[in-house]
Amino acid sequence: MNDTPEPDAPDTADNSPSEQKPDATVSFAQASQEEQPGLVREFVEFLVESKAWWLTPIIIVLLLVGLLVVLSGSVVAPFIYPIF
Repeated sequence: MNDTPEPDAPDTADNSPSEQKPDATVSFAQASQEEQPGLVREFVEFLVESKAWWLTPIIIVLLLVGLLVVLSGSVVAPFIYPIF
């Protein structure tokens, strides 16, 4: 009665990385044909999944500053400058 565990039998299946399953390529092809979500939807899904709601005010402020920069070079500029 030997209490030492026996070594596992070598795996006889050929799991070489050069062989790919056909299911993997079919699912990849199907995934490439699916409609991709938009940038805003993907960002909202990220916020919900990762619970990173603290990013929301940062993104809103960055968007407002970007909007201000874009509008400062337009006809709306005379109306923006009195705000500051």
